[in-house]
Amino acid sequence: MEIWIDADGCPREVVRITREYAARLGIKCWSVSNYHHEIPGETHIMVDDQSQSTDMEIINRCHAGDLVITQDIGLAAIALGKKCKVLGINGKEYVDHDMSILLEVRERSARIRRGGGRTRGPKKRTAADDAAFEAGLKRSLGVL
Repeated sequence: MEIWIDADGCPREVVRITREYAARLGIKCWSVSNYHHEIPGETHIMVDDQSQSTDMEIINRCHAGDLVITQDIGLAAIALGKKCKVLGINGKEYVDHDMSILLEVRERSARIRRGGGRTRGPKKRTAADDAAFEAGLKRSLGVL
């Protein structure tokens, strides 16, 4: 098992918590982002800033049984198709039977934005969000 973090737009605390648990458990943990995000570490992969470059790098490298951490619904759906576990930055594990509705909501929001409308962005991250992520990570890694 390896852990893959979609570090484009991922809260730094999520990266820190994930790396900490990975090190504790002896699991290889990779972060991937485009070159506009400065993520220190020897296991960081930097890609170009083309649309979907980070997602494609993760999809090309992850394998069944790996854990992918992302807030990108499209990446989550593909990773689930490759039999990876997928965890959101809020600590919720993505599962196959939820993906069709999540993809539909994502498409509706994109359609609104393309038409000039606005959709709500994420709320400011709190310590409770970090605790929820850590609890979800522990569940995903079987550390409870």
